[in-house]
Amino acid sequence: MSPIANQQPGLPPQSPNFQRRRLLTTAASLGMAPWLLSAVARHAHSATPAADATAMHPGPQPQRRRLGTLEVFPVGLGCQWTPGAAEGSVADYYGGTMDRATAIALIRTAVDRGATLIDTAEAYGPFISEEVVGEALQGIRNKVVLETKFGFDIDPQTRKRRGGFNSRPDNIKQTVEAQLRRLRTDRIDLVYQHRVDPQVPIEDVAGAVKDLIAQGKVLQFGLSEPGVQTIRRAHAVQPLAAIQNEYSMLYRGPEAQVLPLCEELGISFVCWSPMGMGFLAGKVTAGTRFPQQDFRAAIPRFAPDALPANMALFEVVKTWAQRKNASAAQLALAWLMAQKPWIIPIPGTTKVAHLQENLRAVEIVFAPQELKELNAAVAAVSIRGERLPPSVLAATGVEAPPKR
Repeated sequence: MSPIANQQPGLPPQSPNFQRRRLLTTAASLGMAPWLLSAVARHAHSATPAADATAMHPGPQPQRRRLGTLEVFPVGLGCQWTPGAAEGSVADYYGGTMDRATAIALIRTAVDRGATLIDTAEAYGPFISEEVVGEALQGIRNKVVLETKFGFDIDPQTRKRRGGFNSRPDNIKQTVEAQLRRLRTDRIDLVYQHRVDPQVPIEDVAGAVKDLIAQGKVLQFGLSEPGVQTIRRAHAVQPLAAIQNEYSMLYRGPEAQVLPLCEELGISFVCWSPMGMGFLAGKVTAGTRFPQQDFRAAIPRFAPDALPANMALFEVVKTWAQRKNASAAQLALAWLMAQKPWIIPIPGTTKVAHLQENLRAVEIVFAPQELKELNAAVAAVSIRGERLPPSVLAATGVEAPPKR
């Protein structure tokens, strides 16, 4: 029987209650979970205008989120890899490894499961992450919103970082041409300046991206870890679709200035490291010691003298995960999505099971009082140690030089 036949008298097909009932009925008839059916349906509309979001996906936890003029599934996939120790393998920054074929399969599985936002950057590798993503998206490119980043000074022949930044307009345009080739696509849906170049006015950067948008090579513009005045200045030249900063229960810095500014200007916010580099997923204990090749070995908040105090936050996460019948990772992602309807986390992983777990975080909804209680519990924990090594931290929150 068609779901339409189940309509109750006086309940219009466009009403939220009817749409929800139709989804549930169709899911039952196909033997699918409602969230998965919803994700499958969204594949056919990956570039649906944002204005349709409420009508298509009613309820307190919308199944799509605005990213500039596009919409995406609320949880994306971050692809941040370097060459692994074994030939043909890739490694993340926290000890995870997999062969290239597995990485490609992981991305394709993410899209199959409903993910529509894929994030990477030229600096990841350098170049290798973009190459893997480009190969993985062959034949399914139009099902996703693809975002990448420019801005570090990288030798295109040796693939070595020269140190520092290069956001000169001519270099931006050359970099984007190379990114299009590596990603095997005719356009980049959203390109970010990876870090602010202290030598180049942001007006020049935004102007270069504006030219690329006019040529159809880029659709939208974003900034990662910029100073707040730089956000305003860039947005005045070329409207920003997103800011991509670190944000999680473990690091709440954006709440002070960046999130209010995004709300004021209508800019979406994409969270890197949404699970605190594995901390919020339960991958770290008070006694954890990281090998030298693990990025966390150089981060003050993961130091032996800081970890025992910081574990108080994970106790909050674990308690609330049990309360919501969720994993710790799902609870951390759901908390982020509950803060604002335009926040989109992009967790990375090397395991399909974790990928599926992350995507199902959209099922977790907090009642207003629950969210109030959880926010208070998170705020009550004082985190010890900086979020990044000093040299890396120095490149965040930078204001671009004035335009002369």
